[in-house]
Amino acid sequence: MNARSINQACFNWIHRHNLVYNACWEDPRLDRQALQLGPEDEILMITSAGCNALDYALVGPKRIHAVDVNPRQNALLELKLAGIRALDYDEFFNLFGRGRVAAWDSLYTGRLRPQLSPAAQSIWDRWGVLFQGRGRRNSFYFRGSSGFFAWMINGYINRLARIRNDVNELLDVSTVTEQQQIYDSRQLNEALWRPLVQWCMNRDMTMALLGVPQSQRRQIDTGYPGGTVQFIVDRVETVFRTLPLYDNYFWRVYLTGEYTRACCPEYLKPHNFELLKNGLVDRISVQTNSVLGFLDQHPGTISRYVLLDHMDWLYSNAQDVLAAEWQAMADHATPDCRLIWRSAGLKVDFVDPILVKSGGRARPIGERLHYHTPLAEQLHQKDRVNTYGSFFIADLAAA
Repeated sequence: MNARSINQACFNWIHRHNLVYNACWEDPRLDRQALQLGPEDEILMITSAGCNALDYALVGPKRIHAVDVNPRQNALLELKLAGIRALDYDEFFNLFGRGRVAAWDSLYTGRLRPQLSPAAQSIWDRWGVLFQGRGRRNSFYFRGSSGFFAWMINGYINRLARIRNDVNELLDVSTVTEQQQIYDSRQLNEALWRPLVQWCMNRDMTMALLGVPQSQRRQIDTGYPGGTVQFIVDRVETVFRTLPLYDNYFWRVYLTGEYTRACCPEYLKPHNFELLKNGLVDRISVQTNSVLGFLDQHPGTISRYVLLDHMDWLYSNAQDVLAAEWQAMADHATPDCRLIWRSAGLKVDFVDPILVKSGGRARPIGERLHYHTPLAEQLHQKDRVNTYGSFFIADLAAA
């Protein structure tokens, strides 16, 4: 087995046997503007950690179908749905805001478990320890594969680089000017990116922990000057120096292991928690399946697709599945259908040539896609996560 095969095997093992994402790393504030959700919209989205399904639900669409091939990701969303239905706000915030709760056993057995599917019960019966706040990784947000990496980074910040106070100051200031002053005057770029860290960031195993397959890394290596490491360095510097951090809950939870009540996802805010509890949460359904598998058995139409970045992997590993997926999405699309997706690459040229049958003949899907490129580029510049190479918004015209 060659090195590439070994690295792919490691990635597959991590994704099949672990909770990979303990929080979504796609900015739903951009998604809302891109999708223009209305009360009649039916959304098909990839679950990930479920945060964004809850965010979209706050807009009040008709239905949200959260689909993921990893049952642990779906079990996490199910646990959030159960918490909204069964807990009060303070209990819910301790669980998913602070990432730990002292009374997990009684809370889970008596109130959360009865709300879960048998599949989710089997997962949380075993893995509830992730929320008990025990040991060095004392937050749920330091658990799972991406959480383990976050914990390692925090260890580096605290004990090797010794810049914890500087990082906390960055997160607490209210203006970008103050962020720039701290980042530059404390020389945080040099402290963060010592040779050992750069070496680690250039390893496939590290990328696998973050959910980045080899195919995405190759896109960055070939398309970005300086490759993957320089891409990451530049993205982090942009977040710390040019994007407001006061409401950047993505990086706060990654760098501290918890949210604050002032800096957290929308579903963790008191008013929004009540809106979800009062019925909006019931508009979300959860299914362990692929996008294609779901659509093959779905009898209705879909007006909005949220595809994250999974097409990068499909293009490199299963182009026949990618083509079948586009055929199914086109077949189930409403006349006003809109799709959004992200990519590690700065330029994506593999979507438009995909052949889709319509009107008795096959033609490139690109002929039916109307891209909103200026809007996508404008929103991409405001992305609080800032880890993707590109962002796409497209309407899918009728056949």
